[in-house]
Amino acid sequence: MEFFKIRKDIPFMRHALIFNVISFVTFALAVFFLFSRGLHLSVEFTGGTLMEVSYSKPADVEKIRSTIARLGLTDVQVQNFGTARDVMIRLPAKKGVSTAQQSEQVMAALKAADSEVGLRRTEFVGPQVGEELAHDGLKALAMVVFGIMIYLAIRFEWKYAVSAIIANLHDVIIILGFFAFFQWEFSLSVLAAVLAVLGYSVNESVVIFDRIRENFRRYRKMNTVQIINNAITSTISRTIITHGATQMMVLSMLLFGGPTLFYFALALTIGILFGIYSSVFVAAAIAMWLGIKREDLIKATAKKDEDPNDPNAGARV
Repeated sequence: MEFFKIRKDIPFMRHALIFNVISFVTFALAVFFLFSRGLHLSVEFTGGTLMEVSYSKPADVEKIRSTIARLGLTDVQVQNFGTARDVMIRLPAKKGVSTAQQSEQVMAALKAADSEVGLRRTEFVGPQVGEELAHDGLKALAMVVFGIMIYLAIRFEWKYAVSAIIANLHDVIIILGFFAFFQWEFSLSVLAAVLAVLGYSVNESVVIFDRIRENFRRYRKMNTVQIINNAITSTISRTIITHGATQMMVLSMLLFGGPTLFYFALALTIGILFGIYSSVFVAAAIAMWLGIKREDLIKATAKKDEDPNDPNAGARV
């Protein structure tokens, strides 16, 4: 299905160098902020106090957040779990204050607002657990990157794999750079969004690369630049439909999902926008500069089609 069809190819690769210079500057700034400011890690990574409380009626999560905020506690996560009457509260570690003291302080404030609230359990999430989660997250990211490279190298050719991974890591680092610059809270849900962006971005790259391969086989008189421009232009309608539908869903979470889903949806929003950009101007451009050509994709097919008894078999292109 296509909403529209562009008759004339758009010369995307004409401005590839300019856009990649912009990408490099943005990437370098993201790396700088990651090293200079660092990520503002959530309780899952830094350690803190976990509380579960229950109410006799559906809990007002926003009221609970405002009650705890009046205690001077920041970066507190409050969310429902199980039923609407059960609430989970994550409090960041505070120097000089024990888990028991912190939970007693919060419970006193909650009871002052609603006497029927009850404490179900409280526990301390130590920094050792947070460190383990951080290592597991990095391992997951490395495995995803490695798997994508193997998949693209098998499906296409190593030049495509290298260009796609550079483009995808470009998206990931820029997302992390935004979170470092604005000091937004980086939680496990945001890490999940970053991993989702990797898969989403590589899907867009695969669609474009697949059309490039198809064009190499279909248009024998076009050069590589014309092939890439045609491939990107012919997939624009599909890109607008799929990314537009996804972005509407993510924006609904961003605007109406509340604090629990806000940073998750924000990371996805940034990733989707930069994923489109990187697939067109970064992945395709790097593949072009690495010297992709028709023979990289069709040589295997050509050899299979050759007749071993034909003396002119090796001379065909």
